[in-house]
Amino acid sequence: MGKEMITGAEALMRSLIHHHVKTIFGYPGGSIMPAFDALYDYSKEINHILVRHEQGAVHAAQGFARASGKVGVCLVTSGPGATNTITGIADAMIDSTPLVVIAGQVGIGFLGTDAFQEVDLVGITQPITKWSYQIRSAEDVPWAVARAFYIAKSGRPGPVVLDFAKNAQVEKALYQPKIIDFIRSYVPVPDTDPQSVIDAAELINGAERPLILVGQGVEIGNAQKELQEFIEKADIPAGCTLMGLSALPTTHPLNKGMLGMHGNLGPNINTNKCDVLIAVGMRFDDRVTGNLATYAPQAKVVHFDIDPSEIDKNVHADIAVLGDCKSTLAEVTKLLKEAKHKEWIDSFEDYEKVEYEKVIRPELQPKSDSLSMGEVVRAVSNATNHEAILVTDVGQNQMMAARYFKYTKHRSIITSGGLGTMGFSLPAAIGATFGAPDRTVCSFMGDGGLQMNIQELGTIMEQKAPVKIIMLNNNFLGNVRQWQAMFFNRKYSFTPMLNPDYLKIASAYDIPSRRVMKREELQDAIKEMLDTDGPFLLEACVIEEGNVMPMTPPGGSVNQMLLEC
Repeated sequence: MGKEMITGAEALMRSLIHHHVKTIFGYPGGSIMPAFDALYDYSKEINHILVRHEQGAVHAAQGFARASGKVGVCLVTSGPGATNTITGIADAMIDSTPLVVIAGQVGIGFLGTDAFQEVDLVGITQPITKWSYQIRSAEDVPWAVARAFYIAKSGRPGPVVLDFAKNAQVEKALYQPKIIDFIRSYVPVPDTDPQSVIDAAELINGAERPLILVGQGVEIGNAQKELQEFIEKADIPAGCTLMGLSALPTTHPLNKGMLGMHGNLGPNINTNKCDVLIAVGMRFDDRVTGNLATYAPQAKVVHFDIDPSEIDKNVHADIAVLGDCKSTLAEVTKLLKEAKHKEWIDSFEDYEKVEYEKVIRPELQPKSDSLSMGEVVRAVSNATNHEAILVTDVGQNQMMAARYFKYTKHRSIITSGGLGTMGFSLPAAIGATFGAPDRTVCSFMGDGGLQMNIQELGTIMEQKAPVKIIMLNNNFLGNVRQWQAMFFNRKYSFTPMLNPDYLKIASAYDIPSRRVMKREELQDAIKEMLDTDGPFLLEACVIEEGNVMPMTPPGGSVNQMLLEC
């Protein structure tokens, strides 16, 4: 389109279309009403999903982004509409999810007057975004949108906020679409030092007990193929962070499981036995490292990352390989020697046997009459042929789902990793159904997490979003209760929950549902859920005081995992 005079609100719509946006999530209100008025005229090009709460809009956009690899977009109003997005924005920042959040704002003539629904959104969000900007004139719209999308998606992705003053929405200005692919002083992908590639390869070639830690950066960078070629050539066992679980198929012989507080025994204990520790696209989060003072003191560390600020932040890197891991992994792989580390890889088997006997078998084949969380998760995973997208909430359901789901496709786990946001799963799963409409989306949550954003059942009802909701109901805030049991003398302070009848609630939203209490009913109920077109709520009544094990105690060493409560 050539230059023409249009309103800032219409310029926003045209700019979104110019950036290939087809789906946005939002909620209208006074200060963003001109934009929604323009959206009405562009509804054939842009599908707007009306959520029931602005926090739901951001989480849905996160789910969309994580499932599709595209930028998620939200459109909300000022004041409380804008502040309701803060949790989701912070969540997206720490988990490197590309978002553009567009919020209405009072006209510039009212700024600073405590006008109705005025809030300093730029000031609030600057610490939790890659960029936060206030659009004050219509002529700035194409530039601001182009810059926002470039910043959100490039380098290490993250959220961007555009605070859209109402006067800028109604004014007219010449419109010309813009694309930005360069910003002075912003370096999204740092140059790779060729010597670091050589040094990394030499160190890995000389290793007897190498271990690779796979983070979400591999998924973000679409470097799954390069990762697999890297580990297969050098015969390196891998442990995956929570966010990186689907970067490598669960069944790959070099995949030794999940890292972290509730991860698998082998990769955690062997972290403190390896001689070379190779971290790819991960940030050495405290839930992975445990006590930093005792974390892999014997190992030389090679850190692949796109973000220079992550190097030496928590764990000192002997060699830092900066750059996009899709290219840096490939460059190092060229210099790797074909290797075999049979004795080292076999050492994981002893830990696998112990964990299976002490933890996994009792969880998957419980002796009690009550269902366990793990057996429900594995049964759902089996029924989907391990091809579904797993969306989790936060807490025991998250850890059990991550441990007992299996992954055969990339971008198959969507969860709140760094911020740990309860209420994340339901709206994120809605977004995932739009981001990957050809895949089954299984949304696991606890009875606590479901109630955090239960209003989004209304969005599911309206959109007929095919979310398969699996609620693991133990009538507790389970994760907090587990900590109270283990570290606070079983004083269950405000963790037991009096729950409503979730099936009646589902019925009110016209969502088919079923409650399962007996093991012999589980398979049939899962089949009914998966065979039902559209959404379904499966309430699995599980053992009330079940625990997620193994567990590294808070402040403990990564190699000192508890196998029982």
